[in-house]
Amino acid sequence: MWISPEFQLLLVTEFQRLKDEEHKRLESEWDYKRFLSKANYVVHTDSIQRYVIPKITDEEKKKWVYATEADLLNIALFGFTAAQWRHANPQLHLKKLNIRDLADAHELLVLSNLEGLNAILNQQGIELYQKIDLLRKAAQQQLAALRASSYTIDKIKSPHKPNKGLKE
Repeated sequence: MWISPEFQLLLVTEFQRLKDEEHKRLESEWDYKRFLSKANYVVHTDSIQRYVIPKITDEEKKKWVYATEADLLNIALFGFTAAQWRHANPQLHLKKLNIRDLADAHELLVLSNLEGLNAILNQQGIELYQKIDLLRKAAQQQLAALRASSYTIDKIKSPHKPNKGLKE
């Protein structure tokens, strides 16, 4: 490198390109996690806007509907609200992380399913206490089925990793 500045520049440039590519590949896990957590978000929030908010007469309570519905899903899946998690994990909250950022692929898939199910329950006018019971049962059943299966997200063939094989 000390003999040829052109070679040194080429080497440094190529090294940086490889590091950038590696960074993108490592970040792909975060991307699929965020995709899973947002997959049914629009369906969920639309049902809140159409079916839940119109039933509320107190304007002050309308401000909290979306957070309440999100916490309903958090309770069904994780067993606690976002505020309870932040209080129990202040060091992670300071890093701007939340429970959904730390959830595994199975939990995020179930969360996405719960958003769709909750949208249907909102449309049907199911009361809050009934919704939490139905959502909790669905979360437990789905999570148990996913965890019992041999199918994991790391077995999906990606352009970055060789396929380790899927069990049928």
